[in-house]
Amino acid sequence: MNIKEASKRTGVSSAAIRYYEKEGLIPPIDRSESGNREIDDRIIRRINFARQMRAAGMTIENLRHYIQLFDAQEDNTKEQIALLKQQLVEMEERRDDIQAAIDHLNYKLNHYDDHMVTTEAELKALEQAHDKELKNND
Repeated sequence: MNIKEASKRTGVSSAAIRYYEKEGLIPPIDRSESGNREIDDRIIRRINFARQMRAAGMTIENLRHYIQLFDAQEDNTKEQIALLKQQLVEMEERRDDIQAAIDHLNYKLNHYDDHMVTTEAELKALEQAHDKELKNND
C-alpha cells in the first residue's frame, strides 16, 4: 500500500510516517521502481507501535532507543523493561499533575459563588488601583 493508504489505516499522518522513517522509529520502507513507498503489514505494525508509544508520552529519543534494543541481535529484555518502567513513572507523574489541576478546577467550580466572585473582585480592584496609579504618575 502507499503512504496515503497507510496513513488512513493507522491514523498517523503521511508526514509523521516519513518522520518516523527518518528518525529510525520504523525500518526503512521499500520503494517501488518509481520511488513510491510500498508499505506492508510489517511497517504498519511498527507505525502503530510507534504511535501508541508516542501517545503514552515516550520521547522520540527513548522510543528510538527502545526500538534499537528490540531490533538488536542480543537479548535486551531487561533494558526494554527498564525503559517501559521509566515511562510509566513519568506518565504517572503527569497523571498526578493533571489530576491536581482537575481537582483545582472542580474546587473553583464548586465554590464559584463563595470563592471566585470574591477573588475576581479583589483582582479587578487591584487592576483598577494599578491603572489609577499609572495615570497619576503621568
